[in-house]
Amino acid sequence: MKYKTISITDSEKLIKEINPMILDCRDLKDYRAGHLEDALHVHEGLKDSLVKRGDKQRCLLIYCYYGHASEHLAEFFFDFGFKEVYSLEGGYSGWKDKHYKA
Repeated sequence: MKYKTISITDSEKLIKEINPMILDCRDLKDYRAGHLEDALHVHEGLKDSLVKRGDKQRCLLIYCYYGHASEHLAEFFFDFGFKEVYSLEGGYSGWKDKHYKA
């Protein structure tokens, strides 16, 4: 595998220590309803911009609903030369379960 799947616990450390660019690849309505702090919503324009002009040395942390679609996007960015790319295991659903329990 070219990219790495990362646990929620390890992603928390990554966010604190490295400050990755966080990309949310869910639907816009779900992104607007809630997302990880500082996450950018992925749309075609952002993907194109990152591929053409993005800092390929900057670490990327990508998530979706449950961790499957983000794997495809992580592979996409790795194939375009990004050196350190992570897909969040369990996606936003897992993150939300851990951080927003009542």
